[in-house]
Amino acid sequence: MKPVALSRKNWLFAGSERGGRAAAVAFSLIETARLNGVEPYAYLRDVLQRINGHRQDRLEELLPMNWRPA
Repeated sequence: MKPVALSRKNWLFAGSERGGRAAAVAFSLIETARLNGVEPYAYLRDVLQRINGHRQDRLEELLPMNWRPA
């Protein structure tokens, strides 16, 4: 994954181990969206608006490979 290699030095300043994990989760979602032909900004914006009211047993609908815009 070239983007990971390009960002390697940036991750040194994640702040903490917890911050590094949060950054890794966000980066994973962005790259998975790209791999599934989904525009990452539109995906994250939509999911962050919908996730709070979304049923817990249906969260997989919000994964990049299953996502459909609202």
